[in-house]
Amino acid sequence: MLAGSHLLLSLSSSSRADGMKPADVGLHPNLPFFHDVKGTPPVTYLHLHQCRKFSIGIFCLPRAAVIPLHNHPGMTVFSKLLFGSMHIRSFDWVDSSEQIRSSNGACLAKLNTDSVMNAPCETSILYPAAGGNMHCFTAVTPCAVLDVLGPPYDGPEGRDCKYYTEASCSSFPGDATASAAPGDNDRYAWLEEMQGKPDDFNVRGEEYKGPKIVGY
Repeated sequence: MLAGSHLLLSLSSSSRADGMKPADVGLHPNLPFFHDVKGTPPVTYLHLHQCRKFSIGIFCLPRAAVIPLHNHPGMTVFSKLLFGSMHIRSFDWVDSSEQIRSSNGACLAKLNTDSVMNAPCETSILYPAAGGNMHCFTAVTPCAVLDVLGPPYDGPEGRDCKYYTEASCSSFPGDATASAAPGDNDRYAWLEEMQGKPDDFNVRGEEYKGPKIVGY
């Protein structure tokens, strides 16, 4: 992955990212944006690269920081936890072609992942309609995750990031969930789209100072 002080990345296989270490992108847990802070912990975003085909960035989270439930419409995402422990809760729509809606407009989703990931670990992959396209990250310890998104977010192209609130299946009694989730309501939830991003989601950009990207 490294050539001298240069970083080489490829989207051809998740195995390319599996061997990455924090030092490969100039990170270590003692950096200031991994320290505990008073109030809502901010998330720091380091932007590495973007082109028409994909984007690369790193999210740095102090303990208890949260990236709220959001989606990646029409995108494939490679996520590599570089260090630390992170709780991941993710969903996919029950029917991506014709979403099942509640009386208030929320859509029915099926739980994909609800577990803690500990570094070192394999790269996870999510797809437009599978693998947990809508997910929430919560930092159990200070941690950093590298994301490769292909294609990148692009509002005019219909790939705008949306945030969601989650409600249990029992929140809307009488809605048609029994046939979609018979006897397994714990694995399903109603997701309601928010207007804009959550008010308590504090994300800030910082300059990436790791090895220069020279190819992919």
